[in-house]
Amino acid sequence: MEKEKAKTATTTSLPAKNRKVYVPKVDIYETGQSMVLIVDMPGVDEKSVDVTLDRNVLSIHGRVEPEAFEGYSLAYTEYGTGDFQRAFTVSDEIDREKIEAVMKNGVLKITLHKAEQAKARKIAITAG
Repeated sequence: MEKEKAKTATTTSLPAKNRKVYVPKVDIYETGQSMVLIVDMPGVDEKSVDVTLDRNVLSIHGRVEPEAFEGYSLAYTEYGTGDFQRAFTVSDEIDREKIEAVMKNGVLKITLHKAEQAKARKIAITAG
């Protein structure tokens, strides 16, 4: 997304129980028909992801639950658990009714389809 199409928004909500909050890495691609966000949230499954659009702000929230292994107690860890949180401002060029999200293996793919008036089209030239 271009700078005017999507800006990273700051969040003011505090995480529950003083959990760590991570900003997920995002790749953004533009096609003639849509904008596609690829959001990396390792350890997050589709049941703990929340994607919302409120006014022009697309918010992404994912939660990683600490994994417990039966018969073991945690002695040391380098991989933190917590929440992933990111927000983007969405332009009026996006069709709010045609936003799709798919989660697979810790990667969230969000497709923001462009509204008809925002899609590029070829203009015919006639001899004059």
